[in-house]
Amino acid sequence: MQTINTRFGNVEVDPDTILTFPRGLPGFEQCTRYKLLHEDNPQPKVLWLQSLDDPDLAFSVINSELFGVNYQIQLSDEECALLQLQRPEDVLLLLMLMRPDRNEGIRANTCAPLVLNVSSRIGFQKTGLRADIVFSNLC
Repeated sequence: MQTINTRFGNVEVDPDTILTFPRGLPGFEQCTRYKLLHEDNPQPKVLWLQSLDDPDLAFSVINSELFGVNYQIQLSDEECALLQLQRPEDVLLLLMLMRPDRNEGIRANTCAPLVLNVSSRIGFQKTGLRADIVFSNLC
């Protein structure tokens, strides 16, 4: 068990729960290990993807299905190999949240979801998709 100090306080990290993004995330390629955190709530809406390589780095994310965003994404053989994907039902899509302007609602980056294999705990960010959704109920 490892303990890291984050903006959320001290967090204990079980090695079996670490998520690995072998390529990092665009702009943060040096950060490849993450932990999903959430508020103490049985059904949290917002999760935080906390970097274990840089304790100051965390991204707000949501499950795409939580807000009815359903994708039919084609993964290449290379992407399936990277994820070590055996079964399609092991894929979880997360959307990164942002608030570009204080006067606007929270936006989800639907053009570049995080694709995560929940069995292998390996993921990557799939870029180049087209969509934009505003979530006023998260403000």
